[in-house]
Amino acid sequence: MTAFCRFLGWSQAELADASGVALQSIKNIETGRTDPRVSTATALRRALESAGVIFLAEGESVNGWPGVRLLAKR
Repeated sequence: MTAFCRFLGWSQAELADASGVALQSIKNIETGRTDPRVSTATALRRALESAGVIFLAEGESVNGWPGVRLLAKR
């Protein structure tokens, strides 16, 4: 998630605010102390997608590159 935050110019606190996930939960996930619940992962993904992040499906690519894309900074 650190990479996504950098991608968007967000802090962990901003990701927490956008997703409704507790800041401590985000910190625990990033440090590997815990794995996210499905509901937590979904909330994080929705917040990132709302900010313009596009997640590519396995095997999918844009211009030959796999991974994620940013539509535009919002």
